Amino acid sequence: MSEFDVIAIGSGHNGLVAAAYAAVAGKKVLVLERNAWLGGGVVTRELTLPGFRHDQHSMSHIFIQGNPLLLNDELGLKARYGLKYIFPEKPMMSVFEDGRTLSLYRDSERSAQSIAQFSAKDAEALRAVSAQAAQWLPMIQASLYTPPMPVGAGNAMLDSSYEGRELWRVMQMSSHDHLCELFESDEVRMHFARVAGENLVSPDEKATGIGMYVFLGFLEKFGFGVAQGGAGSLTAALVACIEDHGGVVQANATVREVTSGSGRATGVVLDDGTRHTARDAIIGAIHPHLLPGMVPGMAPQAAQDALRTQITDAACITVHAALDAPLKFKADDVDAVMVELMPDSYETLRRAFDDLRYGGFVRTPLVGLGSLSQFDPSRVPTGKAILHAWDYVPYERPDGKSWDDTKGEYAQAMIDRMAVFIENMPGVILQAHVDSPVDMERTSPSFLRGDLHGIATTTYQSGAHRPTPELGQYRVPGVERLYLVGPFQHPGGGVFGAGRATAQVLLEDLDIDLEDVRVTA
Repeated sequence: MSEFDVIAIGSGHNGLVAAAYAAVAGKKVLVLERNAWLGGGVVTRELTLPGFRHDQHSMSHIFIQGNPLLLNDELGLKARYGLKYIFPEKPMMSVFEDGRTLSLYRDSERSAQSIAQFSAKDAEALRAVSAQAAQWLPMIQASLYTPPMPVGAGNAMLDSSYEGRELWRVMQMSSHDHLCELFESDEVRMHFARVAGENLVSPDEKATGIGMYVFLGFLEKFGFGVAQGGAGSLTAALVACIEDHGGVVQANATVREVTSGSGRATGVVLDDGTRHTARDAIIGAIHPHLLPGMVPGMAPQAAQDALRTQITDAACITVHAALDAPLKFKADDVDAVMVELMPDSYETLRRAFDDLRYGGFVRTPLVGLGSLSQFDPSRVPTGKAILHAWDYVPYERPDGKSWDDTKGEYAQAMIDRMAVFIENMPGVILQAHVDSPVDMERTSPSFLRGDLHGIATTTYQSGAHRPTPELGQYRVPGVERLYLVGPFQHPGGGVFGAGRATAQVLLEDLDIDLEDVRVTA
């Protein structure tokens, strides 16, 4: 048995962020990771051939750029621990079957000019949307990296002004309804509908309309950060920070139980029976569906509500490939961080999500891809390239077959779809690695049923109600000093650095001001 001040369960980036703040605050920290590698959804691995470094899950880091963690470099990840980002001028683009493209730039005027080829009216609408996104961004940004405001108070605040009521209206609308209100071109509507799709929801889902403004606001102000050396460079910097401040990060250590006494978390038990005690706190990246089993001391009602949280019907399947040369698109100037290969019509895109809702396969693969070696050649051998492509599928196949037996077939369908847009596909592929939704689940207990957001991003599982009202402030009823992190907590899935909010709550309980926790170069 060993004793620490703070123990963190899981080495996903959120847990590492919270643990790093605790370590910098002077606490003796232990991080326990069940896998042989660190990072959870922020990991770079040689999945195919030696020398080809693939981002297995997160590919670019968008929303964390507005987090004081990086914006003010509070933990010295950039100045002291070597984290570097590249910010391409073209973060996202859509490629259509006829060879036309629509690009979003960090410069809104250039984006408007790209849209003008489809509709001059829509170009003007984009300028207005860009201005509105910039106006709303400070308020949205301020809400993402601290504990969420109570739902009732937030709605009351919005209802107190005309501007707030307009924002609330957009927040309740579906992306489709709002896009039809704004744009006349199906190509432009389709382009922005894919933003909703990247959140694993249909553009017809209510309460998704705000996504475009959040996405565009961050895209234009901060860009899409491509971590030099791979997404795992963020993980490496966080681990270096923790270890530099006396912490221990241990792989191959699976926690089976959080122990408690007198209503307070006291330590953890590993699968091999090893016990560690925590004097001050435990940080747990524990999915709501697993929480009651791992924390027997939690309040019964909180446990019941955690178990009934809902997971998204749609999951991801991902193809990583080592390439003999860079991709050669049939369209010109395809050089964005995120490239969306569009179906033949907006209706096809919308119906694809209907297929998923009813447990079926999409009729046309909705492939998105990135080849980040074009921005960061250090990830591959000289002259080579990498591919990261994804699509949406049901976790349970409608034909009853096993994903382990059939994922190669679906990957081939994705490759065939990419060949419609890419001249040297599939011949350029040297070797491929496929992660089905089942594989996603295996890599992290946070990704149950292949949901990279942990649980669905519905209104009743958002903000202070994410994952439930009882757990929405990162604390666990019945077990004091146990604090939650992960994609199933506010603000949701993606690389937000949201462990900062957990750290704020933890440090407040220890009478430490987060503003005083800083690393200098």
